[in-house]
Amino acid sequence: MRGARVQDTEDEPDPRRWRALWVTLVAGFMTLLDVTIVAVALPSMQRELHASPTSVQWVVSGYALAFALTLVTAGRIGDAFGRRRVFLAALAAFVLFSAASGAAPGIELLVAARLAQGVAAGSLAPQNSALIQQLFRGAERGRAFGLFGATVGVSSAVGPVVGGLILALTGAGGWRWIFYVNVPVGLVALFLGFRLLPRVAPGGRGRLDPVGVALLGAGILALMLPLVLAEGGGLTRVWWLFPAGAVVLLAFARWERRVARRGGQPLLEPGLLTETRGYATGAGLGALYFVGFSGVWLVFALFFQNGLGYSPLMSGLAVTPFAAGSAVAAAVAGRLVERLGRLLTVWGLVAVMVGLGTTALLLWLVPSDTGAWLAAPALLLGGLGSGCVISPNITMTLRDVPVRMAGAAGGALQTGQRLGGAVGTAALPGLFYLTLNATHDDYHRAVGLSVGTGVAAMLCALTVAVRDWHRDRAGGDRSCPPETSHSHTHAGQN
Repeated sequence: MRGARVQDTEDEPDPRRWRALWVTLVAGFMTLLDVTIVAVALPSMQRELHASPTSVQWVVSGYALAFALTLVTAGRIGDAFGRRRVFLAALAAFVLFSAASGAAPGIELLVAARLAQGVAAGSLAPQNSALIQQLFRGAERGRAFGLFGATVGVSSAVGPVVGGLILALTGAGGWRWIFYVNVPVGLVALFLGFRLLPRVAPGGRGRLDPVGVALLGAGILALMLPLVLAEGGGLTRVWWLFPAGAVVLLAFARWERRVARRGGQPLLEPGLLTETRGYATGAGLGALYFVGFSGVWLVFALFFQNGLGYSPLMSGLAVTPFAAGSAVAAAVAGRLVERLGRLLTVWGLVAVMVGLGTTALLLWLVPSDTGAWLAAPALLLGGLGSGCVISPNITMTLRDVPVRMAGAAGGALQTGQRLGGAVGTAALPGLFYLTLNATHDDYHRAVGLSVGTGVAAMLCALTVAVRDWHRDRAGGDRSCPPETSHSHTHAGQN
């Protein structure tokens, strides 16, 4: 288990910090839910708007792309200009573009509104983790990150359920209410945010790194665009963007080191990866985990709706045990992470792999929909394990990050998760369709192989977690606290 952490601030804790946290979690839940909730409504959108399959897919993938592109830059803006200010502005924009998405008369305006909505969501997301760093200390920070981790995990898992429920209640044209529902919830959160979020002077000097912003944005775009276009043959047409993106990101890393050496303000400080205890490991583990975690939900939706003929609501309810287990475990794990450390994520990964692996075998080998009923306990086990992975990993990744760079660090962590999720949502459904074509529509084999491949990606995350756990046991406190090693720069804190 890791050593004690340095306090980020000596101020007395804000007495309204827990109420402020719930405001940020509700807003964060909306933005993350919108990554998956829309998927179940794509067929009805396509029919009503007379859109092509490729263009309607941009309603989902365009949001995810804009979300990922914005995270790090928005986190750095929050660090420099104030997280409360950026959070409230982003939340107001998210509400506005949610209404615009619901009212869109055609597919072109809908995609444009979703892109803008994704930028707003990506601007809001890193402020959540940064505000936790700012408002909480000690064991309270672990519990707060536990709730944040539950929000991240559960929002992805319950998206199909909520989307199916809205469609079932609203009938024809009901897809518009998937966006409209954000408006009243967002307005209430905006009002409470104005009242409860603390007014703290920004710690940075209000300067950005425009070259770093351009390089990072170009690199992420190059890596994600082929995945976003995967259904339309993007992986074969623009595969060259992968090596190009890697080269651009290497140039970004070199540029950031140069800016730091000259005493400037880099977009993402190199010390986060090299000197901040646990950050590089946690970011890598999170990206690998989301490859499997994000992809399986689309595979389950395809299997239950196309293979077994379930409605969108029934398809979502079929995976509810996972969401329920994840919510319960994430809240509890936030209290255990201080005592168990990385061991908690090791056991969590084992549980989610056993749960999803068993689910894959049952859906593959058991005929008809009997397998779905038999898989419920295995999905519950997987959810309990997932709750012990996402929440503790966020805590251990960000807990030693200095408050002054918390926004950029949280943005970079979520960018890795979004990149991992993009790989998973392109690869696992792609494997599902390939198996269907090769086996003459054997949906049971397709879901088994696809979910099993997602479990294999989680095995890579387990390898990283086990190695980190062994290093902790062998070396104890391996590095100096980040504030000590960076005390010569940016002394002011948010």
